[in-house]
Amino acid sequence: MANPLPFKPVERDPHQEVERRLACAPREHAAALLVAWDLLQTAHDKGILDLAQGLIGGRDIIATQLAAAANTPESIAAMRNLISMGRILASLDPGTLDHLAKALDGAARQKEAEEKPPSLWRLFRRVTSDDGRRGISFVTTVLTGLGRSTKD
Repeated sequence: MANPLPFKPVERDPHQEVERRLACAPREHAAALLVAWDLLQTAHDKGILDLAQGLIGGRDIIATQLAAAANTPESIAAMRNLISMGRILASLDPGTLDHLAKALDGAARQKEAEEKPPSLWRLFRRVTSDDGRRGISFVTTVLTGLGRSTKD
């Protein structure tokens, strides 16, 4: 029959391991420590550390005032409006917005190039062109939806 091997794990003192790593740290991480010290000094010079200390020290007062400000009807309405605007922006096609931005840029350049306002005939020709009718159709569709949303 086999005899069991005696096994005694080497007991290590965790404090000695930490002290050893701490003693080697300046040599192993010298560049990182220098950068960290420079960052700390810059934050101190600019007053960022004082600001952070004040924020941490006054966290209860700040949280209370923020909660009170967020509980007003105006803040609630603003948050709801932001959520609705986010939904509107998310529903827009990026390609359409890109075309719109280019069209607005072109219209601005055209307006700058005009020395005097266009004649009524030129305006009529713009409005009755295919692109003009498409634009008017889009604007009237938006206006119709806006009008529909205002009747309760």
